[in-house]
Amino acid sequence: MRTITCIEDLRQLARRKVPKMFIDYAEAGSYAEETLRANRADLERIKFRQRVLVDVSQRDLGTTILGEPVPVPLALAPIGLAGMQHGDGEILACRAAQAAGIPYTLSTMSVCSIEDVAGAVDKPFWFQLYVMKDRGFAKALVERATAAKCSALMLTIDLQVLGQRHCDAKNGLTVPPEVRLRNLIDIATKPGWALGILRGRRKTFGNLAGYTPSGANVASLASWISTQFDPALSWKDVEWIRSLWPGRLIIKGVLDVEDARIAAKTGADAIVVSNHGGRQLDGAPSSISALPKVADAVGSEIEVMLDGGIRSGQDLMRALALGARSCLIGRSYIYGLGAGGQAGVAKAIDIIRNELDVTMALCGVNRVGDIGRQVLA
Repeated sequence: MRTITCIEDLRQLARRKVPKMFIDYAEAGSYAEETLRANRADLERIKFRQRVLVDVSQRDLGTTILGEPVPVPLALAPIGLAGMQHGDGEILACRAAQAAGIPYTLSTMSVCSIEDVAGAVDKPFWFQLYVMKDRGFAKALVERATAAKCSALMLTIDLQVLGQRHCDAKNGLTVPPEVRLRNLIDIATKPGWALGILRGRRKTFGNLAGYTPSGANVASLASWISTQFDPALSWKDVEWIRSLWPGRLIIKGVLDVEDARIAAKTGADAIVVSNHGGRQLDGAPSSISALPKVADAVGSEIEVMLDGGIRSGQDLMRALALGARSCLIGRSYIYGLGAGGQAGVAKAIDIIRNELDVTMALCGVNRVGDIGRQVLA
């Protein structure tokens, strides 16, 4: 891999290696992408207090997430179709996370199945659940995650209906790729990607095998999936999932203080302040702008994580300063996966860890636990 110094380097490399429809899928937000842009812009507005002549020779980035020790307050977020960024992408990303000592979250909409990943890695991972209209399918997914010894269940609650991402419609995004001349030409210019996908274990949604309509073609499969998200989803469903799942429960997709207070009373172990990476309600506030009020309201009752826009160790420090106990990264590691497989994901994690370390030093902080609003200008 060429000299990589930051997440943007990985992004540029991934854009050269991965077909347009799949890199667009990973990068896009919904509608006018106002919330997608706000996730980054609002983070960049937050400035640090630079402190000097403080002894920062004994820095420690370690903390705990859900009671488990981690060397950096970071986890890999669930990303649909990660296995279309690189062959066996979910397995490779999980291996990189586990080598770094941080959690990995497998998406319901992954290419590799729960069982594929569990059979290919050494330690437990987290599983992200969408509760679809077929509650029997949701129950089966929870049972499969239990059987695979997943160490936490991340219930995503902000996808009752699907926000449109214009580029996916224009690109004709399907899994596996729909046969279109434009798609074929694009794939032909990326032989390394194509070979990796061909060698991969699966070419479509691994967790949905056996539940999708029999004999469905690419187009009808995509159409079926889009109808499965359930607008009737409610807090009673959260209680139902809590009753089924024996382990740690994380609720992802909270932006509002009132919702955070309800979530804290469900028996969940953590909530994730998130707007789905700007991919759902366009015009919603950025994750970082919603974080302080949520953390102030429920941070003493439940572990608060942040997801949305984290591209650097500086961003991670900003979120910790405003009340997050840890952060999830999605696009940051997906760029690494597209750019270089497992090594690329490891590089993304390492970049953010090193940037956090330097930022702590220049702000006069030795321990992650000491990061608070006092580090901000």
